Amino acid sequence: MVRTIAEDASEQKVIDDITEFGWHCVHIMADDEHVQYSFTVGLFHTYGHPELIIFGLSSDVAHKILSIAAHEAKRGAPLDLSVPTDALLNGYSCCFAEVPQAQYHENLGYCRWYYEGNDFPMFQVVWPSRSGLFPWHPEASQEFKSTQPVLAVAASGT
Repeated sequence: MVRTIAEDASEQKVIDDITEFGWHCVHIMADDEHVQYSFTVGLFHTYGHPELIIFGLSSDVAHKILSIAAHEAKRGAPLDLSVPTDALLNGYSCCFAEVPQAQYHENLGYCRWYYEGNDFPMFQVVWPSRSGLFPWHPEASQEFKSTQPVLAVAASGT
């Protein structure tokens, strides 16, 4: 089940965007304890595609990346989340990591609200550093790792 009735304008925006576009993008700004991140709401309901989350990028860049994935799902050719893809960033491959439900409460409020609980899959889009390293690589800098916390063990990648 998904929400169809909103209690305020922000909730209505989520419902309206999903109705009109098939999905909605939520941007969470950085604070003293967390980096900025963005995630989708509605991809699973509309297209049967897992929701996606991405950390450490500006809201504009994150929205563009998530839009590419949403467009592919809409046209019936979703990205294969089990292998790296170069479809999201020019010159770089991104990997995907399944987010465990234990992470949903802290990071995915609007998804949990929309789906009325945790009954949806979520994958993290993990992007490499300019030198091509992923956050789990032993040579990745601590600064890079802290910019992009990985919520789960990578499903694919190096």
